[in-house]
Amino acid sequence: MKHIKTHPILSGFLIFLTLLVLAAVLTGAVIMDAADGSTGEFKYLIVLGTAVNGTEPSLMLADRIEAAGNYMEENQDVMCIVSGYQSGEGNISEAQCMYNELTEMGIAPDRIIMEDKATSTEENLEYSLALIEEISGSRPETVGILSSEMHLYRASMFADEQAVTAYMIPAETSDTGTFIYYFIREIVLVWYYSVF
Repeated sequence: MKHIKTHPILSGFLIFLTLLVLAAVLTGAVIMDAADGSTGEFKYLIVLGTAVNGTEPSLMLADRIEAAGNYMEENQDVMCIVSGYQSGEGNISEAQCMYNELTEMGIAPDRIIMEDKATSTEENLEYSLALIEEISGSRPETVGILSSEMHLYRASMFADEQAVTAYMIPAETSDTGTFIYYFIREIVLVWYYSVF
C-alpha cells in the first residue's frame, strides 16, 4: 500500500489551524457562559472561593461575595455553601472570609455552610456536594454555582463530571485589567483541560 507523504509545512499549518479553531470554540464557550446567568430552581448555592489577602478578600473575591449577598437577599430560601481553603496569602480560609463578609452584609449565619478544604475548582464542587449530602441526607440533583463570569464555563465542566445540573450565577468583575488577565487564563485552562 502506498503511503501519501505530507509536506512538513502543510502538516504544521493544519495543526495550527486545528488549534486556532479549538481556541475560538473554547473562547466562545467561555464568553457565552460569562454572559449567560441562567437561573432555575435550586436550594443550595455554591460560591467558589479565590484569594484572600490576610483576612480581607481580594478584589475578585469581594466581587463574588457582593454578588452572593445580593442573590441571597433576593432568594430567601437559598442556602449558601462558601468553598475554599486557606492559601499562603491568607490568614483565614477563603470560606471563612466569605462567611465573615456575608454575615456583615446581614445574611443570617444559619444560611451559610463553610467548606474550607477545597484547593481547586474541581474540589470546590466535589467537596461542597459531599457536604450537602452529609448535612441533608441526600445528594442534590440541582445546585447554583456562583463565581466570576469568566470562570463559569470551567466550573460547569466540573459540574457535568459530578452529574449535577448547575445553574451558573455570574459575579461581575469590577476591574477591567483583572477581568482581561483572568479571562485569558481561563481560556488557557479550559483548553488544557479539554485536550489533556
